[in-house]
Amino acid sequence: MSNDPLLQPYQLKHLTLKNRIMITSHEPAYPEDGMPKDRYRAYHVERAKAGVALTMTAGSASVSRDSPPVFNNVLAWKDEVVGWMSKLAQECHDEGCAVMIQLTHLGRRTRWDKGDWLPVISPGYEREPAHRAFPKKMEDWDIARVIEDYAEAAERMQTAGLDGIELEAYGHLMDQFWSPLTNDLDAPYGGDLDNRLRFGFDVLRAIRKRCGEEFIVGVRYTGDECLPGGTGREEGLAISQKLKDSGLVDFLNVVRGHIDTDPGLTDLIPIQGMAGAPHLDFAGEIRAATNFPTFHAAKIPDVATARHAIASGKLDMVGMTRAHMADPHLVRKLTQGREDDIRPCVGANYCLDRIYQGGMALCLHNPSTGREIEMPHAIAKAEAPKRVTIVGAGPAGMEAARVAAERGHAVTVFEAADQPGGQIRLTALQERRREMSSIIAWRFEQCEKRGVSFRFNAFADEADVLDTAPDEVIIATGGLPHTEVLTGGNDLVVSAWDILSGDVKPGQNVLVYDDAGDHAGLQAADVISATGARVEIVTPDRAFAPEVMAMNLVPYMRALQTRDTTFTVTWRLRSVSRDGNQLRAVLGSDYGDVTRERQVDQIVVNHGTRPLDELYFALKPLSRNLGEVDYEALSTGAVQSVERNPGGGFRLFRIGDAVAARNTHAAIYDALRIARDL
Repeated sequence: MSNDPLLQPYQLKHLTLKNRIMITSHEPAYPEDGMPKDRYRAYHVERAKAGVALTMTAGSASVSRDSPPVFNNVLAWKDEVVGWMSKLAQECHDEGCAVMIQLTHLGRRTRWDKGDWLPVISPGYEREPAHRAFPKKMEDWDIARVIEDYAEAAERMQTAGLDGIELEAYGHLMDQFWSPLTNDLDAPYGGDLDNRLRFGFDVLRAIRKRCGEEFIVGVRYTGDECLPGGTGREEGLAISQKLKDSGLVDFLNVVRGHIDTDPGLTDLIPIQGMAGAPHLDFAGEIRAATNFPTFHAAKIPDVATARHAIASGKLDMVGMTRAHMADPHLVRKLTQGREDDIRPCVGANYCLDRIYQGGMALCLHNPSTGREIEMPHAIAKAEAPKRVTIVGAGPAGMEAARVAAERGHAVTVFEAADQPGGQIRLTALQERRREMSSIIAWRFEQCEKRGVSFRFNAFADEADVLDTAPDEVIIATGGLPHTEVLTGGNDLVVSAWDILSGDVKPGQNVLVYDDAGDHAGLQAADVISATGARVEIVTPDRAFAPEVMAMNLVPYMRALQTRDTTFTVTWRLRSVSRDGNQLRAVLGSDYGDVTRERQVDQIVVNHGTRPLDELYFALKPLSRNLGEVDYEALSTGAVQSVERNPGGGFRLFRIGDAVAARNTHAAIYDALRIARDL
């Protein structure tokens, strides 16, 4: 048996968990018609096969019809969920992995215009800022029916063969009863702490009555809301002890903070640039005070931190949820002594941010996550090795090189710079986003292990590529900033890249025109404002930086709002002209024939990139496929087989921003889809 603390078994009641690593409850938004069907099951089974001890499914599985999903949640109030959950549980059990599910009523954390258009309910009238719905204050019959809904949902999960459930009590209905900020009821369900907890304990008693004493039941709850007037640390410790003493609960899953606002959510589930494992010590305090099984997850992305959490006795089970989105085979690699092969979570939070905008969870740099069926994580060896030449060592080129090399091909990569990285090198120059560099560093290490030949400081031309006698050529040259968007004065502006690279010194009174809405515009504004400069961010959109998404926006706002920074939406930069030693910017509007002017000393334009595609078009007539891609095959995971020029010497593909300006995930996904079947 291994001496690694993470690989020791843990006894939870009658259930033996084979190690100390778990995937905490989360909703990847993969359900179909509210059911955890094939995509959902494949996602969990992949991680079960790799050795995780416990996977918790369905963050926020809804127990009631008037808790409509806003994150494409599992509908645990429907009887048909039993069959789907049973199939998922059985397949995970076959791999020695325990399965639980999180049940909840969202309360005010949803919207009335979802599902059946029923009123949102809560023990008070205050709306949640994030979802904006003003709730109906619950009546006695609401309380009675929701308690029964919880019990029925738990019984469905027991019937499905799950090992247990957990109830969510942070930000959702149960915690809305617990917190004095959201509970306006009179006794017996409002007032002092015992009355506020009554609803939760009534739910637990109803579940025990339905499911018996052996069924494992836990609670994921906040031990400190970190809000004035809310549930504080001392009251949280009291709640923890009361949960233990009740005899109704088998484990505590501790979080700290609140999720009713984007900043609160981001503090509770930190992203890149924020402190690692910020609530671990707090969870350890609760475990020490209660001497009760304690689970926890919050930015524990690496094995070293997880090992410390267990070895120090702070936790009994450590959650590595986003880490398993980045690398579902984390536990297998750990047990095989291959920690350095684990694909790192970089905290980009593409997964969660997509959920909160209505999409399904995707990992920024593992495009197989959520696509386990059509895009498996395992890369098969090719029947016959080929010579693959790749031009460009950004995220797209590096992924293409990694996958092609794993297929067994001989891979050569040309890169004009002196090191790999592409646009990520610019991104990672900012300390807060330094973790992004791991996207490249991991791939470079994997490529070196597989013998990929890198030629840096090589601005490859047609002859360079042909000299490698390639069978397959992949152009991943990326793009360059496009700033010629004005009716006049294009020569007077600089790009966001100019600022981020340090090629252009920030001005003192700067207009940042952001018509792409991605990280580059806000990063440039952040860099400029940090010098003490005055910055105005102007966008023609009705909201600024729409591509950055909610949780990633939080660190930017915390920095920019402390400085001389303003945001101006719905205005488009039309032209720029010189005005003495200043610049005159003319703003127009898509909404009407109006203009405004600004006088500044620097104008920064963020308008995406245009492809660097000269080499592609030079090689195109020499290729067998003339650069053509079968989109049907690309979309379904089938093999590319286009042959338009049988006399050509190689097949030619281009990927990432060499095609069109998109994002890192799109670039890597392009590369995986093309390279996995070469």
